[in-house]
Amino acid sequence: MPLDDAELMQRTASGDERAFEELIERYQMLVIGTIAKMLGDASTAEDLAQQVFIRVWQAAPRYRATAKFTTWLMTITRNLVFNETRRRGRARLFPMEHEDGTPREIHDLGSVEPGHRLQEKELQDAIEMAIASLPEQQRLALILRRYEDMAYEEIAAVLETTVPSVKSLLFRAREALRSKLAKFLDDSF
Repeated sequence: MPLDDAELMQRTASGDERAFEELIERYQMLVIGTIAKMLGDASTAEDLAQQVFIRVWQAAPRYRATAKFTTWLMTITRNLVFNETRRRGRARLFPMEHEDGTPREIHDLGSVEPGHRLQEKELQDAIEMAIASLPEQQRLALILRRYEDMAYEEIAAVLETTVPSVKSLLFRAREALRSKLAKFLDDSF
């Protein structure tokens, strides 16, 4: 029977590298995926994920299972992602403008055959650009809810806020996305 996360953290705290490796195997895709969605950069995501797990190893002796392990882990992830965002000077990886300041065109999908890969790619690019343009708190709340299927309570713990605040962040994020993606989507978003 596999050990639960709290038991693995206890073993990690006592220097058990195999227990630590098990935690990494369980959660590396969650951490990397969340970071990649926040920053839009897979190579940076892997580097930051390593930093997350280094912090987990270092903090293991102080870890107390007062909340779900994933909530604690995503809080560490959030802090590193927000620090990286600030370090970059809030530069966006999917700029809404070209380097010369002219607006990027998002081509009308009506001219492409329905169901065609180009249409899907264009929509996906537009969604990624729209998500990347959200403020970091809204972006992380949206990613944790939509892509990681976290409960409102877990997201509130990660963001160190309340459940109503999370719901408000998600509402504002969805409204912003609806506005930015209006020409691609109907009212089903």
